[in-house]
Amino acid sequence: MVDAADTVKGASISVVIPVFNNSASLRTLFEQLSVFEAGLAERHLKLDLIFVDDGSSDDSYAILIDHKAQRPATKLIKFTRNFGAVRAVRAGLKHASGDALSLMAADLQDSLEKLTEMVDHWQAGAKFIICVRSQRRDPIISRAFAVLYYGMLKRLILRNYPQGGFDLMLVDKTMLRYLLRGGPLVMPQLTAFWLGFQPTIIYGERPPRPHGKSTFTFAKRLKFFVDTVTTFSVVPIRFFSAVGLITALMSLAYGSYIFVNATLGNFAVQGFATLVVLISFFSGLILMMLGIIGEYLWRIVSALDDRPESVVEESRL
Repeated sequence: MVDAADTVKGASISVVIPVFNNSASLRTLFEQLSVFEAGLAERHLKLDLIFVDDGSSDDSYAILIDHKAQRPATKLIKFTRNFGAVRAVRAGLKHASGDALSLMAADLQDSLEKLTEMVDHWQAGAKFIICVRSQRRDPIISRAFAVLYYGMLKRLILRNYPQGGFDLMLVDKTMLRYLLRGGPLVMPQLTAFWLGFQPTIIYGERPPRPHGKSTFTFAKRLKFFVDTVTTFSVVPIRFFSAVGLITALMSLAYGSYIFVNATLGNFAVQGFATLVVLISFFSGLILMMLGIIGEYLWRIVSALDDRPESVVEESRL
């Protein structure tokens, strides 16, 4: 019987790293990647390294060019402007040639030791390996958003999604074509889990950023949440359809009650204040429903639009 590890000797691991104003951390990241690559060599594996500069305004791309001069096999892609991390990842995945692939942040928060452990699981035959957060050290607002986001994710989309979520993963190349079809609005991690492959789970902590601050603002977090729900779930529309049905039945019952009692002369028909409140309430409800429908319609328009999801200014592959 042939050992699973022997069947992948000589294979390569693609690592896609989006970069946005990460000049302070890149050189340290190169050192860590050098150690990681040496570990792959011991396992008879190669590293397919892909950096995507997502419109950085600092000297990140110049540093990446210097790194490519020292390691010519490194692939570089530069966007004309900032298109977002998801689109940067997708651009990198299109140039991934490895037999397995992973996504990493350039801010030194993803552990290459954990990625090495994932590679060992892949060599043993696993197709989908994820590193679930054992605990969070983020600011309280970020933690509160994470609790809300993953809680809603489990209830609305994937009931078996890890409670703490995950960022670092390693997937077999058989999953690549599905990741590229996931759309430019949702992170590939969620698409990968949605595919249904049974994940091999390891646990680890994500350290705080050693340099700079996260650009993932509350507005971006809220947009990310809306994009995720409207891409994977029809629950919001069905919820408000149910609200509309219940409201219509209650209005019919109340209207019948008023009509019967007014006809019998039990009381005089009054209630101007009540009427104003009800009109205001239901007008707001209708506008909210239209907004949700608009979110879904926008995704249809975006999918049919011929505009490129990102624009590459320069590539050095």
